[in-house]
Amino acid sequence: MKKIIIINGPNINLLGKREPEIYGHDTFEEVFQKLKGEFTNIELEHFQSNIEGELIDKIQNVGFSYDGIILNAAAYTHTSIGIGDAIKAISTPVVEVHISNTFSREAFRHQSYISPNAKGVILGFGLQSYELALHSFITS
Repeated sequence: MKKIIIINGPNINLLGKREPEIYGHDTFEEVFQKLKGEFTNIELEHFQSNIEGELIDKIQNVGFSYDGIILNAAAYTHTSIGIGDAIKAISTPVVEVHISNTFSREAFRHQSYISPNAKGVILGFGLQSYELALHSFITS
């Protein structure tokens, strides 16, 4: 059984409340429970932090022992060289996920320090982006 972790960055804990026109009405916990119900053949975990260093620590801690990381670094995507370096340093493949299409938003959101070191990038499909990322690990 594959072991996959979803790591979410800042403000993802506010899903369902924060800008529902962009991020939807479901909480991440609701989305996670649906994913666990659908992907019963995967050992699935999740972690969320608003603190950059905690995200780096988590990536380092799971980066050699898991089969995959789904990472929504949120705003840190565009600012954190440290998170990008952590991904580069590990052997576990990472799929970068964004709920919104970052290229249809402000120009500063077009830069990603995650993408150059990720296995792939999924963005703009709402909360379904997480499901698409899980499918990418099943087929690889």
